[in-house]
Parts: sequence; structure tokens; C-alpha cells
Amino acid sequence: MKILVTGVAGFIGMHVAKKLLDDGYEVVGIDNLNDYYSPRLKAYRLEKLASYTKYTFLNLDISDANAVGSLFQRGCFQRVIHLAAQPGVRYSLEAPYTYANSNLLGMLTILEGCRNTHVEHLVYASSSSVYGANKKAPFSETDNVDNPISLYAATKKSNELMAHSYSHLFKLPTTGLRFFTVYGPAGRPDMAPWLFTKAIMNNEPIKVFNHGDMRRDFTYIDDIVEGVVRVQNLVPSVSDQLSPSALFNIGNNVPIHLSQFIEAIETACGKSAIKQYDDIQPGDVPITYADTDRLEKAVGFKPHTSIEEGIDNFVQWYNGEWQEYLNKE
Repeated sequence: MKILVTGVAGFIGMHVAKKLLDDGYEVVGIDNLNDYYSPRLKAYRLEKLASYTKYTFLNLDISDANAVGSLFQRGCFQRVIHLAAQPGVRYSLEAPYTYANSNLLGMLTILEGCRNTHVEHLVYASSSSVYGANKKAPFSETDNVDNPISLYAATKKSNELMAHSYSHLFKLPTTGLRFFTVYGPAGRPDMAPWLFTKAIMNNEPIKVFNHGDMRRDFTYIDDIVEGVVRVQNLVPSVSDQLSPSALFNIGNNVPIHLSQFIEAIETACGKSAIKQYDDIQPGDVPITYADTDRLEKAVGFKPHTSIEEGIDNFVQWYNGEWQEYLNKE
């Protein structure tokens, strides 16, 4: 089985590719290695994959239709796991065209590549952001998601619509995964676990938005990876009546209050945080909460890692392996 993983130098992409390689798959990984955050972190992630004999890396931008089309024609991929995207709710207010290129045009080039080469299953990253300011909790895949409150969320909702249309028109099996606040070792430096840990270790203040009245369904990276790998084996069936498309939440099914999250980091760091309280940021929502019944019924798995265990693993990585890596350079 030969699988294309897009965004392979990203947080989820690296971990998914490593799991697939450990399971014996052949993996081709692509990434454009942009500078949205430190290229050193992306280089670190790529080093984790470099020793695998069944792994090939290509520096390629998914918005380049000709390059992506050529890759699919020569690649002969059975399956595609599309994780490349421009992430971040707040940054979408500053750089909207970046989101259009990566998340809309990039999704289109991947869909076209899959259609033209008869890929048997496309699994792609959506986001819990599509739920917007949904007041019904937990969030279910059957909930209305027609009111995104950020451009990032709108692009992810658009991805789901684009995938559904290709499934309907071309009988291309697609599955969208709505990820809920993913964290863990080698995570993104623009997210709270990294920002808070770095600030606490350096005796700097942390910004606590919405005056601390926030709850997030934090989901540990190993649980995300297990869900992705199981779902890619679950190919939606093709019939004359239904489009072969599916959607799944992947979340911990436990919304954590911001105070508990901060306490977990303080415990792992062995230091107290200096807190600065502020208003909620544009595009943010007060709660995310995943209903994971559909995922559990489909693949027999639901995320389960506690926030204390997951944060401790992250802080140990940040203070240990990551600092050692930086000191080597």
C-alpha cells in the first residue's frame, strides 16, 4: 500500500506518517516548508522520518496545480491523507489570501489528483472550528455548521463541501476528520500548550483569554493518529443513491476548563504561571466538545488520554528532547 501524506512536516502529518511507516506502509510525504512558524521545528520533524527506507519526501506546494497533477500521475497512490493547510483562527484575520491558496486551491488540486488517478480513499483534515459558536454540546457531525465565525473555519467547511461534491460526481470515497485542539510532543508553537509552557519556564506572563471562561476538548496526538490510521482503512462504500463521503469528529469527548489546563502545565513544569486576563479573541469560541459516538461505532476507538498525562508528555519533550535538539545546532 502506497500512501501520500500532505503536510508531512506538520505536527499531525509527521506523526501520522511515522505511524504508517511503522506499520509497513510506503509513504510519500510532501510539504512546502513555509515559514508560518520556525522551519527548525519542521526540520526536526522531518529528521524523525528520514531513516525509513519506505519513505520519500518532496518539497512541493499543494496550490501548484501542475506540480500536484504530475505527482499524482507518477505516484500511483492507493490512498491519500491530506493534512496540509494553513492553520490558525487568529492568523486568518491577518493573511486571508494565504488561506485561500492553501486551504481552498490546495484542496482542489488534491481532489483533482485523486479523481484523475482513481485513488481508492481520500482522508482529509477538517476542524472543530466548523461548528462556530454552536450552543448545543457535545458537537455532533449532524449539527448545522452553516455559520462559521472565522475565515479559517469557512475554508474547512468549504473543504467538506468540495469533498462531498467530488464524492457525488466522481464516486471518489472521501472522509473528513474534524480535529479538536490537538496537542503533544512536536506540537505547533502558536498553540496554548507550547506558548504557556515556554512562558512559564521563562517566568513570563501568559495571556488568559475570555478571562479564563474557556473550555476546550484537548486531544492528544497519539489518539489523533490512531483515529486517522483506522479511518483510512474504512473506505466509504459507493452506491448509486449515496455519495461515498463521510465525516468524523476526533476529540477527547471531555471539555477541559482553562484553569485545569493551566494547572496541568504548572504541575508538569513545577512552576506557577503569571496570568494576564484578557477578552476573548475574534474568531474564538468559548467551548469545544466532541461527540465521538460515530467514530467509536465505525472504527472501535475513541480518544482517551487525560490532559494531565498528555501535558506531562509534552512538557517533558519540550524541556528535554527539544532543548537538546536546539543546543546541537
